[in-house]
Amino acid sequence: MGKGTVPLLESIHGPEDVRRLRRDQLPALADEVRQRLIEVVSQTGGHIGAGLGVVELTVTLCHSFESPRDRIVWDVGHQGYPWKILTGRNDRLPTLRQPGGLSGFLRRSESGHDQFGAGHAGTALSAAFGMAAARDLKGEDYKVVAVVGDGALTCGLPYEAMNNAGHSGRDIIMVLNDNGMSIAPNVGAINRYLGSIIASPVTVRIREKVKHLIEAASHVVGGQKLVDFAKTVEESIKNLWSPGMLFEELGFRYFGPIDGHDIDQMVQTFALVKTLKGPRVVHVITEKGKGFPLPEPDLEKYHARAPYDPVTGQLKPANPGPPQWTKIFGEALTQLAAEYPDVVAITAAMPSGTGTSAFQKKWPDRFFDVGIAEAHATTFAAGLATQGVRPVVAIYSTFLQRAYDSIVHDVAIQQLPVIFCLDRAGMVGEDGQTHMGLYDIAYLLAVPNFTVTAPRDGAELIGLLRCALAHADGPFSLRYPRDKAPGEAPPAAEVAPVPYGTWEVLRRGRECALLAVGVMCQPALAAAAELVAEGLDPSVVNCRFLKPMDRALLDALVREHRLLVTIEDGTVVNGFGAALAAVVQTTAPEVRVVTLGVPDRTYEHAPRAQQLAEVGLTGPGIAARIRALAAEESLTPS
Repeated sequence: MGKGTVPLLESIHGPEDVRRLRRDQLPALADEVRQRLIEVVSQTGGHIGAGLGVVELTVTLCHSFESPRDRIVWDVGHQGYPWKILTGRNDRLPTLRQPGGLSGFLRRSESGHDQFGAGHAGTALSAAFGMAAARDLKGEDYKVVAVVGDGALTCGLPYEAMNNAGHSGRDIIMVLNDNGMSIAPNVGAINRYLGSIIASPVTVRIREKVKHLIEAASHVVGGQKLVDFAKTVEESIKNLWSPGMLFEELGFRYFGPIDGHDIDQMVQTFALVKTLKGPRVVHVITEKGKGFPLPEPDLEKYHARAPYDPVTGQLKPANPGPPQWTKIFGEALTQLAAEYPDVVAITAAMPSGTGTSAFQKKWPDRFFDVGIAEAHATTFAAGLATQGVRPVVAIYSTFLQRAYDSIVHDVAIQQLPVIFCLDRAGMVGEDGQTHMGLYDIAYLLAVPNFTVTAPRDGAELIGLLRCALAHADGPFSLRYPRDKAPGEAPPAAEVAPVPYGTWEVLRRGRECALLAVGVMCQPALAAAAELVAEGLDPSVVNCRFLKPMDRALLDALVREHRLLVTIEDGTVVNGFGAALAAVVQTTAPEVRVVTLGVPDRTYEHAPRAQQLAEVGLTGPGIAARIRALAAEESLTPS
């Protein structure tokens, strides 16, 4: 926006400037923030819907509290774009999710107003309670506010935090941002409970008046029996009149529900709540995507949006090309379900993100969205598997980390045939640090009775799915990236199962062998073609089974090659290369094993192709490394 078009926003360089505004100026500021957000994200892409829903709430929090002295903790970062605008980062907003620019999530290293970084839901209240406890231990005085989306209440962690915080009596405010959505529409009993509160709103004022009357009467008349009776009456009246009894029983005083787009009402509410002590919850009702010019009524489509026309909301034309891995998986699973009537699909609030929305439409009775509850999804799948059902759990690699105990304790130890399909494996692109799928190879290789695989193309993904469905001796995983697949995939009916535990030789050479994992087969072949032109003659092997390894082929490779180079788009620490090197050290110690993968550090948001290039996982990057190794090993050209 140009000069003069956003006079209020141009004067805002931090929350202190919002606090200086008159209350009647705040709605106009909110309108400017919303328009700024729509225009900028139309160029950068990003998580637009949740931010649009909390514009008024963000303005109110900046006006009502003294950030960064008061700690405002946001759950996830999807809600955080308006917060960035009002906390001194408006001028940098066009760099959102760009290399070297603002993160798509909140980060402590980016601003002193970002009290806690998070890309996964459900962490805010636990972190905020930790801050409140630290404040009290140090004898300091400030407010701590956790802004929790209702989608996070499908996680278990916020209830653990509420149980702990409510019992403590510490001064902490939980703002429940209730929009009926996480990414997809929320599911489950908690969503129905919150909906019932909205359907039958009862003011806190009645409950508070009754409480004060009883307290006053008990003090005047005196006597412990009357006090005890008064407490019983108070609890009865609260049960009758309070719509927020779940929170009250957990130790939180409940205020709401209130309109999360009515700034005046929110300012008044927070003014009251700030004067109180102890755990409090303020329940605000918001509309996800408010003000977005969406051309169709699909709320999921503006949770995260590619660049679009800011006037119409229409997506800008994308470059045509092969389908995304996610789409291939979703369509293949839907087709295979016709052949395998015991197959069910499970997702943790991500039907569109995991491609399982196609399965949901075709087989609604065999589809389970459990909410943002990855551990529950895993143990739920284990329960299904004990009864002969074949569960396919589709979860992002980074989110499956949250279910690790359930994977080990509930699935692997019992050798239950649960199939895990890990989307967003490897470098994840613009979502950055919190969403990197770099660790699944390492953490799944460590689990006993687990089969770990990675397809190199769409056809092999289908073949591995068929193999997984035929495998009844334990859990089975497939991993694939957030990227376009190398070419179209055939119909599932035309693909045979991949033989269990086998690798595939893609190119036969001598002295040096490139052992590629999944999508690294393509750059490995490109590197080999480059090296052949220079006189080197490497073999290329598709190591689609990371566990179990193809020991017969591995034994042949160590007999025929002096150098083995593993290539994986995951962490090199305890990854496939490390596991293979351990095997070769015991069987053929004279053969050198070099692991190429992602070095042990965190990575910034950038296009996935750029991230891969930075760590050398491209054809030219791999070729350069092989050249250097060939010189070290004195490998002879052909």
